[in-house]
Amino acid sequence: MPESGMPSLSPESRPSWSPAGGGYPPPGYPYPYPAPGQYPGYPPPGPHGAPRNGAGIAALVVAIAGIVTALSVVGGVLLGIVAIVLGFVGHSRAKRGEADNGGVAIAGIVLGVLAVVAGIGCIFVYVGIWRTAGGGDYVDCMTKAGSDTAAQQQCTDRFREHFENKFGSAEAPPLVQESSDSALMPA
Repeated sequence: MPESGMPSLSPESRPSWSPAGGGYPPPGYPYPYPAPGQYPGYPPPGPHGAPRNGAGIAALVVAIAGIVTALSVVGGVLLGIVAIVLGFVGHSRAKRGEADNGGVAIAGIVLGVLAVVAGIGCIFVYVGIWRTAGGGDYVDCMTKAGSDTAAQQQCTDRFREHFENKFGSAEAPPLVQESSDSALMPA
């Protein structure tokens, strides 16, 4: 080691360029880095950016909620209609290329229609139960009773009696008689 404190380098081990202070730096990367979003071999991103899938996904979620709440009639019909509208919005976006979930939007439309049909079907079921139970007679009786509490109570008692005769009472014993286990045992 020479007196300067630096190791001596043989000509073969010296770099081809001069260290700090003289000469030229090594040649740089032959190509500049590409701008963000522009890589060689890929087209530049479109003007729309990310797909707008919100309407299709919302249609599916609202349609499922409509099916779940179809027994409440209002939930099934109202949520089903909202799901159908959102589904058509999402499907039209997919057709224009603004979204990539056209299948999800169609599923939202189909399930929305099912929710509406189930909600309307429940209306017919509830009206049939109301007529079978004598609900119309009960309303007529309460209208005639006016503010007379004794007459209102009589209407309620008649409706309850008619309902129990038609559909059975909660206090009625089961119609199937249970057999004891001993009858099944061999003697």
